[in-house]
Amino acid sequence: MKIQSMKLVCFSPTGTTKTIIQGIARGINQSTVELIDITKPDARKQQLQTSENELLVVAVPVYMGRVPALLIEWLHAIKACNTPAVCVVVYGNRVYDDALLELKEILIKRGCIPIACAAYIGEHSFSSSETPIAEARPDASDLNQAELFGRKIKEKLLSVSSVEQFSDINIPGNYPYGGITKLWSVDFIAISNECTQCGICAEGCPVGAIDSENSNLIDKEKCITCCACIKNCPQNARTMKPGLVKDASMRLNKLYKERKEPVFFF
Repeated sequence: MKIQSMKLVCFSPTGTTKTIIQGIARGINQSTVELIDITKPDARKQQLQTSENELLVVAVPVYMGRVPALLIEWLHAIKACNTPAVCVVVYGNRVYDDALLELKEILIKRGCIPIACAAYIGEHSFSSSETPIAEARPDASDLNQAELFGRKIKEKLLSVSSVEQFSDINIPGNYPYGGITKLWSVDFIAISNECTQCGICAEGCPVGAIDSENSNLIDKEKCITCCACIKNCPQNARTMKPGLVKDASMRLNKLYKERKEPVFFF
């Protein structure tokens, strides 16, 4: 079947998920591509509509084994009509649990027909130089795999004359979904005197939890512990305080050192 254009949707506070979806897009090599980055709050105010002549690729990080709770409302508002779709989740070398199955089922309910699914590894949000977790991933091998995945998606599209010819894809997971959708409400970010109040952290926060006038002020009820502000600070002025999140980073560093590889489902 002939695809006229491709829409890439990603939520990517620290950039790993965006890097993966762009690698997949290179493999698909569609001439007309629109990137819809829903990381910032304003981007999630726009409803997505798509048709059967478009390919929709959706990539999200795994939070506590699930699709991030703050994306559920936006995803459930997608308007599609027999749109071929690719479901991608990115996790920090622990497990992706039910997130991929959950994403697939959401897109089916919105009118999409999943034609391929994948789970990739990205550097964990809690990773640091002190406690690296899937450090520097996705790496060159991951991106090669992403492009290969993209090429296989294109081959699958070309192998049929209409979207109705695609059969269902079996994705591992459980229903009802496991995992925890409620994130921690925790004061975990230490801010040193190196902070220049440049505003980069507030601008990049996916939930608007950092005060734009005073970046020392953080709304812990809004914070999703994505650590984008820590990773993006040009002065390295933000670090983890001792406590729940730092303990989790140490535990993940200890338990999940063995490299995991991407998995694909067609």
